[in-house]
Amino acid sequence: MIVVFGSINLDLVARIERLPQPGETVAGISLAALPGGKGANQALAARRAGADVAMAGAVGTDAFAATALSGLADAGVDLAWIRRVQTPTGVALIHVDAAGQNAITVIPGANAYALAVDVPDMALGPETTLLLQLEVPLDAVCDVASRARRCGARVVLNAAPAHALPAALLAAVDVLIVNAIEATAVAAALGMPETPEAFAAAMHRRHACGVVVTLGPRGVLAAVDRTLFTAAAPAVKVVDTTGAGDAFAGVLAAALDRRAGWPCAIAEGVAAGSLACTAAGAQPALPEVAAIRRLAKTVEPTLVSQPLD
Repeated sequence: MIVVFGSINLDLVARIERLPQPGETVAGISLAALPGGKGANQALAARRAGADVAMAGAVGTDAFAATALSGLADAGVDLAWIRRVQTPTGVALIHVDAAGQNAITVIPGANAYALAVDVPDMALGPETTLLLQLEVPLDAVCDVASRARRCGARVVLNAAPAHALPAALLAAVDVLIVNAIEATAVAAALGMPETPEAFAAAMHRRHACGVVVTLGPRGVLAAVDRTLFTAAAPAVKVVDTTGAGDAFAGVLAAALDRRAGWPCAIAEGVAAGSLACTAAGAQPALPEVAAIRRLAKTVEPTLVSQPLD
């Protein structure tokens, strides 16, 4: 089972021809209100990949909450640990240009009141994979990660958005997922090499955790089990990159949760992230299990591995 402790947002997605420059106003093409938030996106991605998933986090009592939770509810994600607070539901303002690239502003709202205590110890045993991000309070993330480690759960941290990582959190993490920008930020804070490959290898050696760095259209690299894996991303027609990283994280966690090997998990994550770029929005674009595994079969044979020194 996967337990996700993280953010739940309403995404307001504006499609435009190009991203505006500072001080510039541009005309938009369309506006949509969609469920989102890194935590919720990753929970739904894992669920669509076939995992049993429970979500913990916080939403407001406003009208936005129902839309923000609708994708999870429709997919059968367990929402029993969602806290309702008086602060408005979190919102993400997303601009997407004609090339599918995006610029995002997040207003945390209720996410700032997500509490680690809402995830009980009984849910954090050896059969659980805990999936975390950094859009909820860092002290709460550290607390639930540390408890999960003591209880024997696998702890997967997508360190996004970029943030300095406390030693206690690093000590609890089994798998760290970052993109290239986040890898640079984490490396700088820890005094590590900043190139993706060198960072992944150094972090893997120092903290004995799996380290995965996503590289957008260039694919992914991962330092796990004293091996460096690299995988190229399959060619797809990009419509919207919003949520691609969340698709990767959720599907990778789902594969590890069912005890798939690392090559399979990486391939399925890459497949999911690529497929998520082929449709608009974050949650609406998250792929189903059949499509993920079909594309992953073409990705896994292309993986390259080499031993780490």
